[in-house]
Amino acid sequence: MKPSTILGRALAAALLTTALSPVAVSAAAEPVNPAPGVVPALQQWTGGTGRTTLTAATRIVVPAGASPAVQSLAAQLSAESAELTGLRPAVATGTPAAGDIALSVDPAADFGTAKAELRPEAYRLSAGAAVSIVGGGDKGLYYGTRTLLQAILGSADKASLPVGTAVDYPDYAVRGFMLDVGRRYYTPEFINSYLHWMGWLKLNTLQLHLNDNEISPPNGDWSQAISAFRLKSTNPAFAGLADAQGYTRQDWDGFESTAAANAVTLVPEIDAPAHARAFIKFRPGLGLNGGNSDHLDLSKPATTDFMKSVYAEFAPWFRGPAVHIGIDEYPRELTAQYKTYVNAIAPYVRSLGKQVNAWGSFTVMGGSGAGYDKGMAVNSWNNGWYGPKAAIADGYKVINSNDGLLYVVPFADYYHPQGLDGQSIFSSWAPNVFGGGQDLPAQDPNLLGAMPAVWNDKVRLSYTELQTHTLIEKSFAALAQKMWSPAAGGSDYTAFLTKVATVGQGPGTAYLPDTVTRPTGTPGDLAFQRPVTASSTETTAFPASYAVDGNATTRWASQYSDSQWIQVDLGSPQRIGSVRLAWEAAYGKDYDLQTSTDGTTWTTVAQRRGRTTAGTDTLTFTPTAARYLRLQGITRGTTYGYSLYSLEVSA
Repeated sequence: MKPSTILGRALAAALLTTALSPVAVSAAAEPVNPAPGVVPALQQWTGGTGRTTLTAATRIVVPAGASPAVQSLAAQLSAESAELTGLRPAVATGTPAAGDIALSVDPAADFGTAKAELRPEAYRLSAGAAVSIVGGGDKGLYYGTRTLLQAILGSADKASLPVGTAVDYPDYAVRGFMLDVGRRYYTPEFINSYLHWMGWLKLNTLQLHLNDNEISPPNGDWSQAISAFRLKSTNPAFAGLADAQGYTRQDWDGFESTAAANAVTLVPEIDAPAHARAFIKFRPGLGLNGGNSDHLDLSKPATTDFMKSVYAEFAPWFRGPAVHIGIDEYPRELTAQYKTYVNAIAPYVRSLGKQVNAWGSFTVMGGSGAGYDKGMAVNSWNNGWYGPKAAIADGYKVINSNDGLLYVVPFADYYHPQGLDGQSIFSSWAPNVFGGGQDLPAQDPNLLGAMPAVWNDKVRLSYTELQTHTLIEKSFAALAQKMWSPAAGGSDYTAFLTKVATVGQGPGTAYLPDTVTRPTGTPGDLAFQRPVTASSTETTAFPASYAVDGNATTRWASQYSDSQWIQVDLGSPQRIGSVRLAWEAAYGKDYDLQTSTDGTTWTTVAQRRGRTTAGTDTLTFTPTAARYLRLQGITRGTTYGYSLYSLEVSA
């Protein structure tokens, strides 16, 4: 459930009963406050006693002469507070009074042990007679406001936060996520929602992979391959390059503005000389094998000239400091031509005023980085193609995008097709973990951070962007925690999930289904940890018991056929009238809810027909007395079976 659906009513009631005083701080006899349950967890917390309560008199105050960015954030915080809580503080300039929220930037403030280069993302939040948030830079100030809102969401009254002081900062500079929009179009609404969600979790880098194609074309005929380039220029020289589903300059400007408002940097990726079918389709003469390829022919000077023209055309669109040039998975037998291309493109993109990022490839393409341009940051995506130790030895800064640990290919049979395991990420992974004997020391100075990735290899499968979201959601918060600070989150994953469910996905994310529930089960859930049976399971990894265990990341999955069922024994006759289903990507299209007093004779009490998406579905019906509840599948929504994160039963 989104916090906004419950907090408005709770806070409105609180405001009706609040005292005239704008702040209420409890007596010092109370126990010292624990840290608020925010995601990611705070690096440092010094607890006081009592609580600071925000009221209708609360203002957001910025200093005289505050920068436009600080003034804009104040207005943004006011609007976000209204969205999440119903309280819209006025924005003022000057000196804060008791009960106010003061925002300021001070690079010289005390941010504990924050690294010097990361101090702009650090902040101090102090709650007492008033709330003060001081950022080391604009991003740090923004992160402090995320902590403020999350702390309020975690309070019992939904209007206060614990008295105390937080000093918080990231351990890593790059806390990223990569989305392949080249192989599958994602709407601007989706991308903007993700930028809001990333900011909420203090993730700071979104890489959009803007061109690609299917891996193997039908019958080896590349003219039949699905491919796309997603940026729509109005320049006649590029007419026909972009796919019909693409992003205009107006769309991209919208992404950049949303990113800036949420402390996220966009990294556009234009990938060549492999994964380049969209360019070859536009200019057939530039492709290998007479154009029957997705590899550019680098023996032709016109190929490099064309790619330079593409980067020159779109570089002015990009407000961020870096452009990703791809350069992965080119034929190794063409290493000499490849090296010449890399050493031409990288400095050219820098001449356009952009830093250069690339996929690590140099172990395969030449044995090492010797002779390659050194002015790039490298995503180490595969230990064989170019592991982190080799890249660092060759003089590169590294981003962890390890395929075996961090890749998701939705609904494939490889690379975590059902999403990363959040518990495994939380318990066993950190940005310095690459596996295969390639782990680096924690916070290695040459390790910039990490960037998990979603690759839409299966271009001919039918699935939606929101189904992709259900896969990403399983681990996104855990990844954010480990990229901010691997140690600060502790080791209790159940407690962590409770925090994730409490804070939700944040403002501006109403488009995204929120399926994370508290791991202790929903209050009043009669099915929680009750005996459960099913017609089948896909494998032993997805038992029926997982549908009622209260863990938002575990699930029951059936075999791949339509007539499948799962039933729960409530232990004794119970009066029930509502069932909440949280579908995994393998959802049901048509299904019945049935009740029974003896487990043999069943009565249909509710039906669902024509469902088209994963996520939650609540079915209500005339309350009836029953000991058993069964979900009877009729038609699957995908080619897979039925799969449920949770089946909750209530009166």
